Amino acid sequence: MRRRLVISYLLLMVLVLIALETPLAATMASRETERVRADRLADATRFASLAGPALRDGGPGPIESELSSYDDLYAIGTAIVDRDRNTPVSSPRWQPSPATAAVLDVALSGQQTSAPESVWPWTTDPVVVAVPINDGGEVLGAVVIVTSAGPIRRAVLSWWLLLALAGLLAVLACVLTAFGLAGWVLRPVTELDAVTHEIAEGDRGARVQHRLGPPELRRLAGSFNHMADVVSDVMDRQRAFVAHASHQLRNPLTALRLRVEELGPSLTDPAGRSEHRLALEETDRLALVLDALLTLARAEREENERVTVDAAAVAASRVAAWAPLARHRSVALRLATTDAPAYAQTVPTAVDQALDALIDNAVKFSGAGGAVTVTVARRDGGVALEVRDSGPGMTESQLGQATERFWRAPDAQNVDGAGLGLTIAAVLVDASDGRLTMRPGESRGLVAALWFPTPPLATEPAEEEPAAELRPSPVR
Repeated sequence: MRRRLVISYLLLMVLVLIALETPLAATMASRETERVRADRLADATRFASLAGPALRDGGPGPIESELSSYDDLYAIGTAIVDRDRNTPVSSPRWQPSPATAAVLDVALSGQQTSAPESVWPWTTDPVVVAVPINDGGEVLGAVVIVTSAGPIRRAVLSWWLLLALAGLLAVLACVLTAFGLAGWVLRPVTELDAVTHEIAEGDRGARVQHRLGPPELRRLAGSFNHMADVVSDVMDRQRAFVAHASHQLRNPLTALRLRVEELGPSLTDPAGRSEHRLALEETDRLALVLDALLTLARAEREENERVTVDAAAVAASRVAAWAPLARHRSVALRLATTDAPAYAQTVPTAVDQALDALIDNAVKFSGAGGAVTVTVARRDGGVALEVRDSGPGMTESQLGQATERFWRAPDAQNVDGAGLGLTIAAVLVDASDGRLTMRPGESRGLVAALWFPTPPLATEPAEEEPAAELRPSPVR
């Protein structure tokens, strides 16, 4: 936009210069030509007053010496032409030009004249001046002076170059002023764009300076800051509400479950016992939903603090934590990685929780006899972790909705989980400037891939909090 503003200012300045300097340049050429013409007409008038005897008596008289002296002094050709267009007297440098005949016709009619009207830098024809020679009201002939246009062209060209230099300086000043003005006008817009990107990247405390630029943009910056404050406050209130509600509901839910459990021994009807079991399962499911909501609220409140972790070590610990559950479900869970560390820069617990969600889903949907493989590798300037399973997989449309909150596949509605595991993983990965992608496996199943950037410097990884007794926490 700055370039467009500068070009518009520059175009306006060039048009103004053309409108001003073009008439001025023409005036300068006409003025220089008129100055030379007036000088030559004065000389020709003096010669005409001396040439009368030469034409009447047929002898050269004093006019011949005058023309010779004039020619020697100014190097200008001059001639006396009679009514028969003969040249009885002329100077040594006299040379008729193409315009001499037309000028001479006017002079012999009794009028002094000259040609051309103006001399331009590209003009090659000389300046021709003719004055009639009168004797008692009778035209005896004319004095014709032919002057080279070279000195006039050089003078006009010098004036034009001076005008061009002045115009160039004006354009340069216009460009510098336009850049300064465009910068002053667009500085709030530029800062607004930068702050918008910062807020989009997670820095909700970024604000625009509202004392820059014109008043309209200062008001816009103030309105943007107010909007950002309101949106940030609303988001904080929403997340606080989710966290508080999840936390406050856990105690009543625990009490409710205990009361439902105490009803078990008093139930003797088989149908009642079945309903009692279903009620306990629903309370467990509700507890999982509350835990997942609390985890999601905490993940979204992260201030994007970065820590360096060994992704290979974290993957090994998470595979070891989920191994008992995998054996219980007859699922082969293994880790394919090297012993070398693979350092990644993430927000705290991002690798742990993301792997928990992916391994939980993989073990859950692979079924008995299935296989789940966790791979860690360095790739694309970062660390890539993949979780491959042998489950039913997802369709393309389902993959696009998998990270939405509370979304469940149509064929997984009765499977344990809250539908928030992948959402939490996506939030943590995005806060770490990483990527979470999912694609169908080669034959069947699903491949969920995580990618995290490596730290800019070789730093020691931050120690991760050990998982509580290596027990997995399902968050799907």
